[in-house]
Amino acid sequence: MSDTAAQPTGGAGAAPAAPALEGPQPATGVGPVVEPAERPAAVEFRDVTKVYTTGSGREAVAISRVSFTIPDLVGHGEISSFLGPSGCGKSTVLRLVAGLEPQHPPTQGTVTVLGQPVVGPGADRGMVFQDYTSFDNRTVLDNVAFGLECRGVSRRSREAEAREWIARVGLDPGRDAGKYPHELSGGMRQRVAIARTLILRPRVILMDEPFGALDPATRLDMQDLLVRLWREVEATVLFVTHSVEEAVYLGDRVFVMATTPGRIAEEIHLPPAAAPARETQSQPWFHEQVHRLQERIEAIEAAARRP
Repeated sequence: MSDTAAQPTGGAGAAPAAPALEGPQPATGVGPVVEPAERPAAVEFRDVTKVYTTGSGREAVAISRVSFTIPDLVGHGEISSFLGPSGCGKSTVLRLVAGLEPQHPPTQGTVTVLGQPVVGPGADRGMVFQDYTSFDNRTVLDNVAFGLECRGVSRRSREAEAREWIARVGLDPGRDAGKYPHELSGGMRQRVAIARTLILRPRVILMDEPFGALDPATRLDMQDLLVRLWREVEATVLFVTHSVEEAVYLGDRVFVMATTPGRIAEEIHLPPAAAPARETQSQPWFHEQVHRLQERIEAIEAAARRP
């Protein structure tokens, strides 16, 4: 994904409140839980700007003065969706949290995870990409166990735990553990990537369009899988997507990002996923919220095309 510019965040008050909807009611700009003041946020951006120097020597602003806070909810965690058109800085935000170059470090401002400045990649964060990132020369079992191997866990222990995670993501440990990535479908390969990330139990999980290349039915199944596993591991998830439906279904909060220059134009709080994706997406409140966000994104894209 390509990311370009962003500017001061508008925050929750940057857009009018959502219209009255049937069913569960999202509350724009109002946090669902008030955490004790002494507990550090799971992720916090304070006035963050990232500027790149192009090959021609010109500067390109990826994000500018972006600020937001995602609380660390004890015994629960939260999924935050980042939604917006291409070039609005979604992946830059995610990779700054991950501490990955060339996005890291920010040109200005601070990025903290669990109260500590991000100085590079760390075991407290795990990332799942859109591209299938399995090691082609390793079996499913060895791919899932890779992180534990790097930690020095014995072969017997890491393989036993890897088999458990292979089953938890909906694969068959007996039939699938010995397969290589080229023998798997796209959905199966993403299940392997998720298992490889979650086996390390990171406190913060970063997902960059992980289901974008999947067919619609598989994508819904993977959304349900993510919600189930997220509840088990109680982690904070930052989820980048171009799909309004996916953002609304998964997001406890949705950050709507805009371009020219990019920014967080709106922060919306939504009810947590309480039913499977197919059932939720048939409910009137869901359609109303998706329609409102689609109109918002269309307005952002139209504004970006103006001279």
